[in-house]
Amino acid sequence: MSATGTRTGHVVVIGAGIAGLAAAHRLLGRGARVTVLEAADRVGGKLLPGEIAGVRVDLGAESLLARRPEAVTLAREVGLAGRLQPPATATASIWTRGALRPMPKGHVMGVPGTAAALSGVLSDEGLARIDRDADLPRTEVGDDVAVGEYVAARLGREVVDRLVEPLLGGVYAGDAYRISMRSAVPQLFQAARAHASLTEGVREIQARAAASGQSGPVFMGIEGGVGTLPLAVADSVRARGGEILTGTPVRELRRAADGGWRVVAGERVLHADAVIVAVPAPAAAELLGAESPAAAAELRAVEYASMALVTLAYRRADATLPEGSGFLVPPVDGRTIKASTFASRKWGWIAEEDPEVVVLRTSVGRYGETEILQRDDAALVEVSRHDLREATGLAAEPLRTRVTRWTDGLPQYPVGHHARVARIREHVAKLPGLAVCGAQYDGVGVPACIASAYAAADQLDGDLSGIRELTANPVQSLHGGAGE
Repeated sequence: MSATGTRTGHVVVIGAGIAGLAAAHRLLGRGARVTVLEAADRVGGKLLPGEIAGVRVDLGAESLLARRPEAVTLAREVGLAGRLQPPATATASIWTRGALRPMPKGHVMGVPGTAAALSGVLSDEGLARIDRDADLPRTEVGDDVAVGEYVAARLGREVVDRLVEPLLGGVYAGDAYRISMRSAVPQLFQAARAHASLTEGVREIQARAAASGQSGPVFMGIEGGVGTLPLAVADSVRARGGEILTGTPVRELRRAADGGWRVVAGERVLHADAVIVAVPAPAAAELLGAESPAAAAELRAVEYASMALVTLAYRRADATLPEGSGFLVPPVDGRTIKASTFASRKWGWIAEEDPEVVVLRTSVGRYGETEILQRDDAALVEVSRHDLREATGLAAEPLRTRVTRWTDGLPQYPVGHHARVARIREHVAKLPGLAVCGAQYDGVGVPACIASAYAAADQLDGDLSGIRELTANPVQSLHGGAGE
């Protein structure tokens, strides 16, 4: 136990997204007294359950990476074991060069082990360019490099523009030519360091994966929506004696004379033995400004992308769709939507809610794209319907539509992201009884946020093994199919 006494003391967790709730859950299991403070009027952050045409759906993230244990294990711990479900189909397409084409197999975030793996998606010239990789001299990656820059240098821009970009865009809503390979696709970064040939490195990654004998689904959903996970965690936190206060923004965070922390939230002043800051970077910067100006400056430099999800419900009789779970759209093709998920086909529980209703979702908005998100909801529905009609032939009038906007929803991981996170943690470590966690540090997926939360909770007890593990092995936010 550390000097902060978190096992028996009072810990304030600022932020009730999945990271903050997971941190509270872990701390309560160790005997701490926990208060969670959330500015919004609900818990869950980017995980949001909802409904359309009487059918329950997710209005935020919709799946959990199951090859990492954190999210699925937490779901089981809070009573959702019986509601975990794999996708009913994991077969997706890519809408490129004027047609829906089957998503290639045998690649690592769009990077193939052989040119043949991308046959049908790339042009003949693009496929021929991949084969040159084996004859090129080594491309040095240094301490970090942009995914798109490195892959284009090895395999040509067409691989990046037609496959890597839409896959990474599905995770980060970012620009592949800016995104850090070390942070976003760490296994590719290690391959680039170890091999002169990128395709040879990918084949080694694939051989290792095959030898490890990993089985079971890569992704899982939850009946009723992944958005029900934070609600279940919050219920568990309360059942264990934790307090969760929504509509309670924290105005001030200062060290107290006794070595603890003074937290001002609305009219309330709380004294805490330790604090976990589990809010997005801009809010974290405001909170840490007084006690750690250096950490706050680093956090202010974190950029975010905004996006919107358009959910559409149709009569089944009116909605004939192609096979699979949906499709991705490369920006180079000039479309407005970046992906569509055929939710009723991807998740069996959605189809069962009302067999006569078909639910789809599209996503719009990428890093740097601001014009599209300035349009009103009706305009976003119209451009989504236009692109769906072009891609699938679906021309029917929807029963219902919903637009959910995630302004500054996805932190960007540019080149050097890992170094920025290390600097933030170094500054925070100078303040006993303080830790940080969330999507801006170790990965944007749900398991990554939970792993970050657990590492923060452990840090308060003097256990830095979780932080070291995340630093050495970033949590991948792999893409699980169209629309993720």
